[in-house]
Amino acid sequence: MAINLTSRYSDKVAERFKKASLTGGVSNKDYSFEGVRTVKVFSVDTVPLTDYSRSGTARYGTPAELGDTVQELTMTQDKAFTYTIDKGNEQEQLNVKAATLSLRRQIDEVVIPALDKHRFDVWCKKAGTIRGLAAAPNKSTITGLVMDSTQVLDDALVPENGRTLFITASMYKVLKENPDFLGVDRLGEAALARGQVGEIDGMKVVKVPNSYFPAGVYWLITHKSAVLGPAKLQDYKIHKDPPGINGDLVEGRVLHDAFVLEAKKDAVYMAANAAKVTNTPTITDDAVNSIVSIATTTGNASVYYTVDGSDPRYSESAVTYGGNVNYAAAGYPAGTVVRAYASDLTNGIFASGVASKTL
Repeated sequence: MAINLTSRYSDKVAERFKKASLTGGVSNKDYSFEGVRTVKVFSVDTVPLTDYSRSGTARYGTPAELGDTVQELTMTQDKAFTYTIDKGNEQEQLNVKAATLSLRRQIDEVVIPALDKHRFDVWCKKAGTIRGLAAAPNKSTITGLVMDSTQVLDDALVPENGRTLFITASMYKVLKENPDFLGVDRLGEAALARGQVGEIDGMKVVKVPNSYFPAGVYWLITHKSAVLGPAKLQDYKIHKDPPGINGDLVEGRVLHDAFVLEAKKDAVYMAANAAKVTNTPTITDDAVNSIVSIATTTGNASVYYTVDGSDPRYSESAVTYGGNVNYAAAGYPAGTVVRAYASDLTNGIFASGVASKTL
Protein backbone atom coordinates (compact mmCIF):
# COMPACT_ATOMS: atom_id res chain seq x y z
CA MET A 1 0.00 0.00 0.00
CA ALA A 2 1.32 3.40 -0.98
CA ILE A 3 2.15 5.76 1.87
CA ASN A 4 0.70 9.23 1.54
CA LEU A 5 3.46 11.56 2.68
CA THR A 6 1.12 14.54 2.83
CA SER A 7 -1.40 14.69 5.63
CA ARG A 8 -4.83 13.92 4.23
CA TYR A 9 -6.25 16.43 6.69
CA SER A 10 -4.34 19.29 5.09
CA ASP A 11 -5.79 20.96 2.00
CA LYS A 12 -2.52 22.61 0.99
CA VAL A 13 1.19 22.53 1.62
CA ALA A 14 2.72 25.54 3.38
CA GLU A 15 5.04 27.33 0.98
CA ARG A 16 8.34 28.81 2.05
CA PHE A 17 8.50 32.57 2.29
CA LYS A 18 9.72 34.15 -0.92
CA LYS A 19 10.88 37.65 -1.81
CA ALA A 20 10.39 39.44 -5.11
CA SER A 21 13.47 40.87 -6.81
CA LEU A 22 14.71 44.06 -5.17
CA THR A 23 17.10 44.99 -7.98
CA GLY A 24 15.29 44.14 -11.20
CA GLY A 25 13.60 47.51 -11.64
CA VAL A 26 16.35 49.86 -10.47
CA SER A 27 19.17 49.15 -12.92
CA ASN A 28 20.14 50.53 -16.31
CA LYS A 29 18.55 48.74 -19.28
CA ASP A 30 20.25 50.88 -21.93
CA TYR A 31 22.64 48.25 -23.25
CA SER A 32 22.83 45.58 -25.93
CA PHE A 33 24.16 42.04 -25.99
CA GLU A 34 27.01 41.05 -28.30
CA GLY A 35 27.06 37.27 -28.48
CA VAL A 36 26.20 35.37 -25.34
CA ARG A 37 28.42 36.88 -22.65
CA THR A 38 29.29 40.41 -23.79
CA VAL A 39 27.29 43.49 -22.86
CA LYS A 40 27.84 46.73 -24.77
CA VAL A 41 26.99 50.08 -23.19
CA PHE A 42 26.96 53.21 -25.33
CA SER A 43 27.53 56.69 -23.91
CA VAL A 44 27.31 59.80 -26.09
CA ASP A 45 30.00 62.43 -25.45
CA THR A 46 29.45 66.16 -24.94
CA VAL A 47 31.49 69.21 -25.93
CA PRO A 48 32.62 72.18 -23.80
CA LEU A 49 31.22 75.68 -24.07
CA THR A 50 33.32 78.29 -25.87
CA ASP A 51 33.13 82.06 -26.22
CA TYR A 52 30.91 83.21 -29.06
CA SER A 53 32.64 85.41 -31.63
CA ARG A 54 30.68 88.17 -33.38
CA SER A 55 32.88 88.08 -36.46
CA GLY A 56 34.44 85.51 -38.73
CA THR A 57 33.13 82.25 -40.17
CA ALA A 58 33.45 80.15 -37.04
CA ARG A 59 31.44 82.23 -34.61
CA TYR A 60 30.37 79.23 -32.55
CA GLY A 61 33.86 77.79 -32.49
CA THR A 62 35.42 75.02 -34.54
CA PRO A 63 32.96 72.13 -34.92
CA ALA A 64 34.14 68.64 -34.15
CA GLU A 65 32.32 65.39 -34.75
CA LEU A 66 30.42 64.32 -31.62
CA GLY A 67 31.91 61.11 -30.37
CA ASP A 68 30.66 58.31 -28.19
CA THR A 69 32.11 55.81 -25.78
CA VAL A 70 31.47 52.09 -25.99
CA GLN A 71 32.14 50.05 -22.87
CA GLU A 72 32.24 46.27 -23.26
CA LEU A 73 31.50 44.16 -20.20
CA THR A 74 31.72 40.38 -19.92
CA MET A 75 29.27 38.40 -17.83
CA THR A 76 30.88 35.69 -15.70
CA GLN A 77 28.02 34.18 -13.69
CA ASP A 78 26.86 31.06 -15.56
CA LYS A 79 24.64 29.21 -13.08
CA ALA A 80 22.48 26.09 -13.37
CA PHE A 81 20.32 23.69 -11.38
CA THR A 82 18.60 20.35 -11.97
CA TYR A 83 16.42 17.88 -10.08
CA THR A 84 14.07 14.99 -10.75
CA ILE A 85 10.52 14.29 -9.58
CA ASP A 86 9.69 10.59 -9.62
CA LYS A 87 6.16 9.96 -10.79
CA GLY A 88 5.48 7.63 -7.87
CA ASN A 89 6.67 10.15 -5.30
CA GLU A 90 4.61 12.86 -6.94
CA GLN A 91 1.40 10.85 -6.81
CA GLU A 92 2.00 9.68 -3.25
CA GLN A 93 2.39 13.31 -2.17
CA LEU A 94 -0.82 14.46 -3.86
CA ASN A 95 1.13 16.12 -6.69
CA VAL A 96 2.60 18.80 -4.41
CA LYS A 97 5.89 18.30 -6.24
CA ALA A 98 4.37 19.06 -9.63
CA ALA A 99 7.16 20.19 -11.94
CA THR A 100 5.67 23.56 -12.86
CA LEU A 101 4.96 24.46 -9.24
CA SER A 102 8.35 23.30 -8.03
CA LEU A 103 10.08 25.25 -10.79
CA ARG A 104 8.24 28.40 -9.77
CA ARG A 105 9.40 27.87 -6.20
CA GLN A 106 12.96 27.27 -7.37
CA ILE A 107 12.97 30.57 -9.27
CA ASP A 108 11.35 32.53 -6.44
CA GLU A 109 13.35 31.06 -3.57
CA VAL A 110 16.74 30.39 -5.15
CA VAL A 111 17.30 32.13 -8.50
CA ILE A 112 15.90 35.60 -7.78
CA PRO A 113 17.62 35.94 -4.38
CA ALA A 114 20.91 34.77 -5.91
CA LEU A 115 20.71 37.45 -8.61
CA ASP A 116 19.87 40.13 -6.05
CA LYS A 117 22.72 39.11 -3.73
CA HIS A 118 25.26 39.09 -6.56
CA ARG A 119 24.14 42.50 -7.79
CA PHE A 120 24.37 44.01 -4.32
CA ASP A 121 27.77 42.43 -3.79
CA VAL A 122 29.20 43.91 -7.01
CA TRP A 123 27.50 47.30 -6.67
CA CYS A 124 28.82 47.67 -3.12
CA LYS A 125 32.36 46.66 -4.01
CA LYS A 126 32.45 48.83 -7.13
CA ALA A 127 30.74 51.90 -5.66
CA GLY A 128 32.32 55.17 -6.74
CA THR A 129 32.24 56.34 -3.12
CA ILE A 130 32.82 53.94 -0.24
CA ARG A 131 32.58 55.66 3.12
CA GLY A 132 33.71 54.01 6.32
CA LEU A 133 31.76 55.07 9.41
CA ALA A 134 33.66 54.94 12.70
CA ALA A 135 30.46 54.30 14.65
CA ALA A 136 27.25 52.57 13.68
CA PRO A 137 24.48 55.09 12.91
CA ASN A 138 21.85 55.60 15.58
CA LYS A 139 18.42 57.23 15.50
CA SER A 140 19.96 60.66 16.11
CA THR A 141 22.67 60.47 13.46
CA ILE A 142 21.29 58.30 10.69
CA THR A 143 19.39 60.93 8.70
CA GLY A 144 22.34 63.32 8.81
CA LEU A 145 24.63 60.59 7.52
CA VAL A 146 22.20 59.70 4.75
CA MET A 147 22.04 63.37 3.77
CA ASP A 148 25.85 63.45 3.71
CA SER A 149 25.56 60.65 1.18
CA THR A 150 23.12 62.52 -1.01
CA GLN A 151 25.28 65.64 -0.85
CA VAL A 152 28.09 63.66 -2.47
CA LEU A 153 25.73 62.68 -5.27
CA ASP A 154 24.46 66.25 -5.56
CA ASP A 155 28.01 67.60 -5.91
CA ALA A 156 28.64 65.01 -8.64
CA LEU A 157 25.54 66.35 -10.48
CA VAL A 158 23.73 63.01 -10.19
CA PRO A 159 20.04 63.52 -11.08
CA GLU A 160 17.72 63.29 -8.09
CA ASN A 161 15.10 61.34 -9.98
CA GLY A 162 16.14 57.70 -10.17
CA ARG A 163 18.03 57.40 -6.88
CA THR A 164 17.32 54.47 -4.56
CA LEU A 165 18.51 53.97 -1.01
CA PHE A 166 18.93 50.27 -0.21
CA ILE A 167 19.23 49.86 3.54
CA THR A 168 19.73 46.80 5.72
CA ALA A 169 16.86 45.61 7.86
CA SER A 170 18.76 46.50 11.04
CA MET A 171 19.52 50.04 9.84
CA TYR A 172 15.93 50.44 8.65
CA LYS A 173 14.81 49.83 12.21
CA VAL A 174 17.08 52.69 13.31
CA LEU A 175 15.83 54.91 10.50
CA LYS A 176 12.20 54.39 11.45
CA GLU A 177 12.92 55.78 14.90
CA ASN A 178 13.97 59.11 13.37
CA PRO A 179 11.11 61.58 12.81
CA ASP A 180 12.65 62.83 9.54
CA PHE A 181 11.85 59.51 7.87
CA LEU A 182 8.72 59.47 5.70
CA GLY A 183 7.34 55.95 6.02
CA VAL A 184 4.99 53.85 3.96
CA ASP A 185 2.02 54.74 6.14
CA ARG A 186 2.35 58.39 5.16
CA LEU A 187 3.36 57.91 1.54
CA GLY A 188 0.47 55.65 0.67
CA GLU A 189 1.03 52.13 -0.56
CA ALA A 190 -0.38 52.81 -4.02
CA ALA A 191 2.50 55.18 -4.82
CA LEU A 192 5.27 52.80 -3.81
CA ALA A 193 7.57 50.82 -6.07
CA ARG A 194 8.26 47.17 -5.39
CA GLY A 195 10.02 46.77 -2.08
CA GLN A 196 9.85 50.46 -1.20
CA VAL A 197 9.15 51.14 2.46
CA GLY A 198 9.44 54.91 2.54
CA GLU A 199 11.27 57.99 1.36
CA ILE A 200 14.07 60.16 2.67
CA ASP A 201 15.85 63.16 1.18
CA GLY A 202 13.97 62.64 -2.09
CA MET A 203 15.01 58.99 -2.46
CA LYS A 204 12.83 55.94 -2.31
CA VAL A 205 13.92 53.62 0.49
CA VAL A 206 14.09 49.85 -0.07
CA LYS A 207 14.66 47.54 2.88
CA VAL A 208 17.15 44.72 2.23
CA PRO A 209 17.66 41.59 4.33
CA ASN A 210 20.99 41.80 6.16
CA SER A 211 22.18 38.63 4.42
CA TYR A 212 21.79 40.22 0.97
CA PHE A 213 24.61 42.73 1.60
CA PRO A 214 28.31 42.02 2.14
CA ALA A 215 29.24 42.04 5.83
CA GLY A 216 29.62 45.50 7.35
CA VAL A 217 27.46 47.40 4.84
CA TYR A 218 24.86 49.81 6.26
CA TRP A 219 23.33 51.14 3.06
CA LEU A 220 23.85 51.54 -0.67
CA ILE A 221 22.61 54.37 -2.86
CA THR A 222 22.38 53.83 -6.60
CA HIS A 223 21.13 55.81 -9.54
CA LYS A 224 19.33 53.80 -12.18
CA SER A 225 21.67 54.96 -14.95
CA ALA A 226 24.85 53.84 -13.16
CA VAL A 227 24.29 50.17 -12.38
CA LEU A 228 23.65 47.17 -14.58
CA GLY A 229 22.24 43.74 -13.75
CA PRO A 230 21.99 41.93 -17.12
CA ALA A 231 20.60 38.41 -17.37
CA LYS A 232 21.06 37.08 -20.88
CA LEU A 233 20.08 33.43 -20.62
CA GLN A 234 17.19 32.40 -18.41
CA ASP A 235 16.39 28.96 -19.74
CA TYR A 236 14.11 26.62 -17.80
CA LYS A 237 13.03 23.19 -19.06
CA ILE A 238 10.81 20.36 -17.86
CA HIS A 239 11.45 17.00 -19.52
CA LYS A 240 8.63 14.47 -19.26
CA ASP A 241 9.76 10.85 -18.81
CA PRO A 242 13.30 11.25 -20.19
CA PRO A 243 15.36 8.06 -20.63
CA GLY A 244 16.04 6.42 -17.30
CA ILE A 245 13.48 8.47 -15.32
CA ASN A 246 9.81 7.73 -14.76
CA GLY A 247 8.70 11.25 -14.06
CA ASP A 248 10.05 14.75 -14.66
CA LEU A 249 13.56 16.11 -15.11
CA VAL A 250 13.76 19.84 -14.41
CA GLU A 251 16.72 21.93 -15.59
CA GLY A 252 17.52 25.61 -15.41
CA ARG A 253 20.33 27.91 -16.49
CA VAL A 254 20.90 31.61 -15.84
CA LEU A 255 23.75 33.65 -17.36
CA HIS A 256 23.99 36.96 -15.53
CA ASP A 257 26.26 39.49 -13.85
CA ALA A 258 26.35 42.97 -12.36
CA PHE A 259 28.37 46.08 -13.16
CA VAL A 260 28.92 49.70 -12.18
CA LEU A 261 29.54 51.94 -15.18
CA GLU A 262 32.88 53.72 -14.80
CA ALA A 263 31.56 56.92 -16.40
CA LYS A 264 28.77 57.07 -13.80
CA LYS A 265 30.51 55.60 -10.76
CA ASP A 266 29.90 58.78 -8.73
CA ALA A 267 26.20 57.88 -8.74
CA VAL A 268 26.86 54.84 -6.52
CA TYR A 269 27.55 55.42 -2.82
CA MET A 270 28.07 52.81 -0.11
CA ALA A 271 28.33 53.33 3.65
CA ALA A 272 29.92 50.62 5.80
CA ASN A 273 31.68 49.92 9.07
CA ALA A 274 35.07 51.66 8.92
CA ALA A 275 36.79 48.43 9.93
CA LYS A 276 35.62 46.98 6.61
CA VAL A 277 37.09 49.76 4.46
CA THR A 278 40.72 49.96 3.38
CA ASN A 279 42.60 53.15 4.21
CA THR A 280 43.38 55.31 1.20
CA PRO A 281 47.05 54.92 0.24
CA THR A 282 49.59 57.71 0.20
CA ILE A 283 51.76 58.43 -2.83
CA THR A 284 55.25 59.82 -2.17
CA ASP A 285 57.37 61.35 -4.90
CA ASP A 286 61.12 61.39 -4.34
CA ALA A 287 61.84 63.84 -7.14
CA VAL A 288 65.60 63.82 -6.53
CA ASN A 289 65.85 60.10 -7.29
CA SER A 290 62.76 59.91 -9.53
CA ILE A 291 61.18 57.35 -7.21
CA VAL A 292 57.46 56.93 -6.47
CA SER A 293 56.35 54.91 -3.45
CA ILE A 294 52.78 53.98 -2.53
CA ALA A 295 51.66 52.69 0.87
CA THR A 296 48.49 51.97 2.83
CA THR A 297 48.17 51.55 6.57
CA THR A 298 45.70 48.67 6.18
CA GLY A 299 47.55 45.41 6.70
CA ASN A 300 47.41 42.72 3.98
CA ALA A 301 45.81 45.14 1.51
CA SER A 302 47.02 45.16 -2.07
CA VAL A 303 47.71 48.43 -3.86
CA TYR A 304 46.90 49.05 -7.53
CA TYR A 305 47.86 52.07 -9.60
CA THR A 306 47.66 53.63 -13.05
CA VAL A 307 49.88 56.17 -14.80
CA ASP A 308 47.50 57.16 -17.60
CA GLY A 309 45.16 59.20 -15.40
CA SER A 310 42.41 56.53 -15.37
CA ASP A 311 40.66 55.36 -12.21
CA PRO A 312 42.56 52.22 -11.12
CA ARG A 313 39.42 50.72 -9.58
CA TYR A 314 37.92 50.26 -13.04
CA SER A 315 40.82 50.57 -15.48
CA GLU A 316 42.26 47.62 -17.40
CA SER A 317 45.62 49.39 -17.28
CA ALA A 318 45.84 49.14 -13.47
CA VAL A 319 49.06 47.52 -12.19
CA THR A 320 49.64 45.81 -8.86
CA TYR A 321 52.14 47.80 -6.82
CA GLY A 322 55.10 45.66 -5.86
CA GLY A 323 57.63 48.22 -4.67
CA ASN A 324 59.14 51.62 -5.45
CA VAL A 325 58.83 52.70 -9.06
CA ASN A 326 61.68 54.53 -10.79
CA TYR A 327 59.63 56.67 -13.13
CA ALA A 328 62.62 58.08 -14.97
CA ALA A 329 63.77 54.57 -15.86
CA ALA A 330 60.20 53.64 -16.75
CA GLY A 331 60.02 56.59 -19.13
CA TYR A 332 57.16 58.43 -17.44
CA PRO A 333 57.27 62.07 -18.62
CA ALA A 334 56.83 65.11 -16.39
CA GLY A 335 53.15 65.70 -15.71
CA THR A 336 52.31 61.99 -15.48
CA VAL A 337 49.40 61.43 -13.10
CA VAL A 338 49.73 58.49 -10.74
CA ARG A 339 46.45 57.27 -9.23
CA ALA A 340 46.24 54.49 -6.66
CA TYR A 341 43.84 52.63 -4.39
CA ALA A 342 44.06 49.68 -2.03
CA SER A 343 41.76 46.79 -1.15
CA ASP A 344 41.68 43.42 0.54
CA LEU A 345 38.52 41.85 -0.86
CA THR A 346 39.73 38.33 -0.08
CA ASN A 347 39.24 39.21 3.59
CA GLY A 348 36.05 41.19 3.03
CA ILE A 349 37.72 44.61 3.19
CA PHE A 350 36.31 47.11 0.69
CA ALA A 351 38.32 49.30 -1.61
CA SER A 352 39.78 52.58 -0.42
CA GLY A 353 39.40 55.97 -1.99
CA VAL A 354 41.71 56.95 -4.83
CA ALA A 355 44.92 58.88 -4.17
CA SER A 356 46.39 60.98 -6.96
CA LYS A 357 49.74 62.68 -7.55
CA THR A 358 51.20 64.49 -10.54
CA LEU A 359 54.91 63.82 -11.15
